Amino acid sequence: MIQIKKFLGGTLSLMDHTTQLSEIYTMIKALNKLTRLGMPHTKTMV
Repeated sequence: MIQIKKFLGGTLSLMDHTTQLSEIYTMIKALNKLTRLGMPHTKTMV
């Protein structure tokens, strides 16, 4: 988790609560995209 915080910034830079939430959602979206890129693509063969 520490490596992820370092990679994505670590601290919230904005003071307003709603803008902090949007910053968190952006970090989560980026993390999900990186996770999806690392997953293998498999196809079932019948």
